[in-house]
Amino acid sequence: MFSEIRRNPLLILFFIFGMLIVVYIIAALSNMLYSQLVLHPGDFIAIIKDPDVLKSIWLTLYTSFLGTLIGVILGIPLAYILARYEFHGKDIIEAIVDIPIIIPHTVAGIALFSLLMKRGVVGMAFSKIGIVFQDNMWGIVMAMFFVSCPFFVGTVREGFKSVNPNLESVARTLGASQWKSFYQIALPLTSRHIFSGAIMSWARGISEFGAIIIIAYYPMIASTLILARFNTNGLLGSQPIAVLLIIICFITFVALRLVSKRGRRV
Repeated sequence: MFSEIRRNPLLILFFIFGMLIVVYIIAALSNMLYSQLVLHPGDFIAIIKDPDVLKSIWLTLYTSFLGTLIGVILGIPLAYILARYEFHGKDIIEAIVDIPIIIPHTVAGIALFSLLMKRGVVGMAFSKIGIVFQDNMWGIVMAMFFVSCPFFVGTVREGFKSVNPNLESVARTLGASQWKSFYQIALPLTSRHIFSGAIMSWARGISEFGAIIIIAYYPMIASTLILARFNTNGLLGSQPIAVLLIIICFITFVALRLVSKRGRRV
């Protein structure tokens, strides 16, 4: 690859411009990691032992997982329909699904709060069966689901589009039901896209802050706790938590990517 780049002036230019992105990301993260792990390791060790920090990080990972799980359950059927069928209003539905990507996070938070608060249409109905969203873990889950579902649906939709529909048609002519041809043919052939979409959805949920802080400031996820510590103690109190979250997320996503690559080879 590098020998080909050296022989092509255009590729050299592209490589230089592309590496600026990589260098920028590395510079931002490595500066913070160096400050905590090398210059102030004691502060980082203290944060690792802080039960409030560990609880907030666990809550972040767990609620993002639940939001992703809801997205998988509801998103696969929607992605299949959007990939396989043409109908009036399809473009509108696809645009609606993508809306959470383009609206500001605080706008999403206000919209969800008005819907899910205790006096909201949905919040009031669920409160009668003991499920509360406002300042509750389930509010965090629903906010993460709202902002992350477009990434999952879009990825899986492209996966279903890549599967030849004739494979399912042949299976049905041989006696398989539509459900059987779906879960034995279309679903396995789209598993790589489903896994990739789930990773993206989970990552998007972990990174969400604006919508969550409006609907559920408490219990505190990692991002909320980082802001609270920054407002009270500045970088000294917030940076070690950020570094710990970066390390945990990096290890997790590298592991998931390795599992995904192994799945492609099998």
